[in-house]
Amino acid sequence: MKRSVGQKFQPVNEINMTPFIDVMLVLLIIFMITAPLLTVGVEVDLPKTQAGSMNEQVEPLVISIDKKQRIYIQETSTDMKSLTSRLNAITRNNHNTTLYIQADQNIPYRIVMDVMGRLNRAGFKKVGLIGESSTPTQRTSPRK
Repeated sequence: MKRSVGQKFQPVNEINMTPFIDVMLVLLIIFMITAPLLTVGVEVDLPKTQAGSMNEQVEPLVISIDKKQRIYIQETSTDMKSLTSRLNAITRNNHNTTLYIQADQNIPYRIVMDVMGRLNRAGFKKVGLIGESSTPTQRTSPRK
């Protein structure tokens, strides 16, 4: 390409979007790969059951009790005394919120019953239990 004698180079007033789009696509792929790995919950050895799988579209509010009898709301540790006050704050006193309890199969039954009793006294009426399905990839539906 030849330049004429009086012609100068003019700056380009446009942003080259190709590198930006490339970076965004790479970040999207990384996010898509790592997002499922971030949903690690409390490690609980669930009891086996023959019940059907859960088919809800919204993420459930899960109360977990691990083998050391520690209580968690989602992945946040709490104690028995502040359980209902924290749930009221999370649900904004909406007692129609469905709560699920998943408890390690080796903890005493009285611990699960104590948690369920506190939830009932606090006004939560929709409480379900989560167990591990016989097929390893399914979570089972709660019993209400």
